[in-house]
Amino acid sequence: MTGRELRQAYLDFFISKNHTRIDPAPLVLENDPTTLFTSSGMQPLVPYLLGQPHPAGTRLVNSQPSFRSQDIDEIGDNRHSTFFEMLGNWSLGDYFKQEQLTWFFTFLTDVVGLDPQHLYVSVFAGNDQVPRDDESIAIWQQLFAGKKIVAKIDERIFAYPASKNWWSRSGVPENMPPGEPGGPDSEVFYDFGADFKFHENSSFKSSPCHPNCDCGRFIEIGNSVFMQYQKLDNGSLKELPQKNVDFGGGFERILAAINHTPDIFTTDLYLPLIKQIEKLTQRSYTGDHQPAMRIIADHLKASVFLIAAGVTPGNKQQPYLLRRLLRRSAVKLHLLTGRSLDGHTLSELAETIISIYPEYLDSTQITPKLSLISEEIDKFNKALDKGLSLLDKQSPEQITSQFAFDLLQTYGFPYEVTKEIATARGVTLDDAGFESLKDQHTQASRTTSAGMFKGGLQDQSEITTKYHTATHLLHAALRQVLGSTVQQVGSNITGDRLRFDFTHPQALTPLELQQVEDLVNQQIIANLPVTKEIMSLEAAKDSKALAFFSHKYTDTVSVYSIGDFSREVCGGPHVESTGAIGPITFYKQEAVGQGRRRLYGKIR
Repeated sequence: MTGRELRQAYLDFFISKNHTRIDPAPLVLENDPTTLFTSSGMQPLVPYLLGQPHPAGTRLVNSQPSFRSQDIDEIGDNRHSTFFEMLGNWSLGDYFKQEQLTWFFTFLTDVVGLDPQHLYVSVFAGNDQVPRDDESIAIWQQLFAGKKIVAKIDERIFAYPASKNWWSRSGVPENMPPGEPGGPDSEVFYDFGADFKFHENSSFKSSPCHPNCDCGRFIEIGNSVFMQYQKLDNGSLKELPQKNVDFGGGFERILAAINHTPDIFTTDLYLPLIKQIEKLTQRSYTGDHQPAMRIIADHLKASVFLIAAGVTPGNKQQPYLLRRLLRRSAVKLHLLTGRSLDGHTLSELAETIISIYPEYLDSTQITPKLSLISEEIDKFNKALDKGLSLLDKQSPEQITSQFAFDLLQTYGFPYEVTKEIATARGVTLDDAGFESLKDQHTQASRTTSAGMFKGGLQDQSEITTKYHTATHLLHAALRQVLGSTVQQVGSNITGDRLRFDFTHPQALTPLELQQVEDLVNQQIIANLPVTKEIMSLEAAKDSKALAFFSHKYTDTVSVYSIGDFSREVCGGPHVESTGAIGPITFYKQEAVGQGRRRLYGKIR
């Protein structure tokens, strides 16, 4: 089955169930400063899920082109992408669990032909207010029985806590404010089998395998959210008179499951572009070449869709993301070919994408706009060639954070490009050291004008404020679990995740990592107050406040205390109490230099 056939089959199936097909939202929403891009089919429908009548009725379906920047550096594995499609269907107070689960199971097994033996599901395990979702369990057992499969708990059906199988805009039930709707969800996973367990050198190797273990054997292909509860002023949950269904299905992932390949880049949604990259680079899509080719294919596809949405390369927000995607594609092509390719070559590659998506991309309108790619790459190649020339002259020990900073300051050579090339040459750059040099340069060149942060966190959005406060909890938790030798040496926060660097000589064990995560979430659940005091830096240190970045602070500083758990000198924004943060998962760790570690965390 091709991608085009899958998309149409999904739409036709739900139209046959009396759904109205609605147009996808623009990739860049107009007059919405709260988000850079449309990241799911549900996002534009939030007002209707909260009770506003939809003009198309109570049963809706579409396929939504989506973009999630998240960690662009993570792209290159077999399943993640910045641009993707989300298959969606919605019930606005109409049908509920029985119909939704039955229809999706029928679509997967009878329409697109997935072997039910490869399907596993998860449900909400229950808490002190909402019981285990036995209704969904019974439905799933009946559906599997119809395929002559006995679906037992913890064998075919897995019950997970709210951190995995509950949806609200604020996270788990205890973090929902009064009036907020939410409910349990049920996810469907495709099992590629034990031979497709990827991270054999990781901590997952010896762990029991289950759909949410992240070992790579299972891939989530769809999630049905049952919005049936509302938070009351007294903290309890009541059932809503209008119960909604919000379903999201991974288009590329379902197609990969149909082909029984865990690599989405071998489907026809990417393969024509991969073939063009192979021809251009004279390299095959195998082994060490795969990550670079995946990055090029993903980034060029995302770039074409952003350009079609009216984005042009620039230095802020959406334009910056487009610029970064194009530049990273150019760097990966250079590393594969050993030379800089002119912008016209990349724009020709991009034309292949138009042929893959005739439903969304009009060649007569988009092709002329691809000159933006040529112009951006030709300008970048000058800096790329100069920076590469200087990099070629350096021995590995000379490629330091100071050298990377000098390249940026003198030639405008992006740090992420230096890092890409250094990594390819076996050199690990000190991200924290680079950030420290940037901070020192910024401090030396800025005034002390009123209203500017002294802690370096410029983004004051609600989500980044939550993440910033969470770094305080993480710092304190690491010191409790690993010891007081742990010291923060850097952090980076986006709207999608936090990144935290600290001193520690070796990787955290799975147990240590879980202890840290549990400790942080305990403080969030406790809804500890966050208080601020103004005092001298010396007084702050005397009061046992942590302050490992003393060069950033003036003589008078702000000290933030989170209950009795954390006390730090800081100049960034903070939530009023920890309950506003929501549950958080620390999903990745890595080394960032001798004696330094990095953790990535995401609010669930």
